[in-house]
Amino acid sequence: MKSLDEQERKIVKALIKNPRLSDNQVSKLTKVPVMSVNRKRKALENDNILNYFCYLDTSRYGLGILPARQLYIIKLKIGITKKSFIDILKKDPLIRNSSTSFIYESYVGEKDGHLVWAVVIEGGKGNEIVEIFNGEFVPMLKKNFGADSIIEVSTVRLTSQLKLLHNYMPLINMEKGRIKKEWLDDYIFVD
Repeated sequence: MKSLDEQERKIVKALIKNPRLSDNQVSKLTKVPVMSVNRKRKALENDNILNYFCYLDTSRYGLGILPARQLYIIKLKIGITKKSFIDILKKDPLIRNSSTSFIYESYVGEKDGHLVWAVVIEGGKGNEIVEIFNGEFVPMLKKNFGADSIIEVSTVRLTSQLKLLHNYMPLINMEKGRIKKEWLDDYIFVD
């Protein structure tokens, strides 16, 4: 397990606040030499420790095209492993297509010795999400893992996103696609 040195912490904090900064800009902000910024940033990227994402707000606060979100917690039958589940998802064309269209985020977890798939599905309104889940996700799971693959389903209607990826609070500390400049570095979580 890698731990970040002080220079890496400064670099990562600057990039969390604004991932579009150049190495020169990071160097000026952090007082870390530009060659060190370049070398350390590349190493963190190559090790898949530092990742960049583009977030498009489709909720009612953004484009408003997918204003409803619902969390589904799907408890699967004993015997379905994380590896087998992920291997199937990699191959299933429905998941690749639905992932970009309807899945806002998803996780694999465990509950009572069972594999659990927690998936946030977006849609135009609540009943559309139910149709997507029952019309696409349930048949995909049954096809790939058997008619008895779903043990239990719990749902939660999600109304407002407060925080993501530790540091981003769209309703609180974000402005023009970045963390506000006045947001203190002390409030940035790194490690």
